[in-house]
Amino acid sequence: MIRTLLPLSVVATVVCTGIATAQEASDNGTGLDLGQTGPRIGEQYVKEESGSWNISCIKAETGEDPCAMVQILNGPRDEPIAEVTIGKLPEGNAAVAWANVIVPLETLLQAQLAMSIDGAPRKLYNYHHCIPVGCVAQLGLTQGDIDAMRSGSSAILSLVPARAPDQILDMEMSLSGFTAAFDQIGVSLN
Repeated sequence: MIRTLLPLSVVATVVCTGIATAQEASDNGTGLDLGQTGPRIGEQYVKEESGSWNISCIKAETGEDPCAMVQILNGPRDEPIAEVTIGKLPEGNAAVAWANVIVPLETLLQAQLAMSIDGAPRKLYNYHHCIPVGCVAQLGLTQGDIDAMRSGSSAILSLVPARAPDQILDMEMSLSGFTAAFDQIGVSLN
């Protein structure tokens, strides 16, 4: 169901405004195209792994490629259920980072998404919108949330299935490698 659903899609739109021009690598002697390696402009790629997180970037036409942290969360039968993408925000806001959590379409949206870091009291987040691959909750993460993730070992994200409104589906988000991954990404807008 979920490979890489939508991480950095909005960032890609911002980065790739306008039409990208083709870059050519040619052999001056023959004029033949020698090809290029790496991602195309606007293409998403995994820069590296940090514990349970992938540093996922969008190839920019110029300048530094915007990156965010991505983790796929599995269900009880080890099937991919949700995708979490985390990025940094500019300083001066109550939220120091953003997170997009994509869950299955058949989620009871009124029940909200819950997150608890290392057993702390849970926070509830509203779902923002749905797209063909799932429904998106856009979370603002405070410095306290980030500090808890840096020192924690796991977080539990919970949703309520629409077909079973009396049940709760818990998904574990590993925080292994969180600090190193978070320190590697730059400021990006969600």
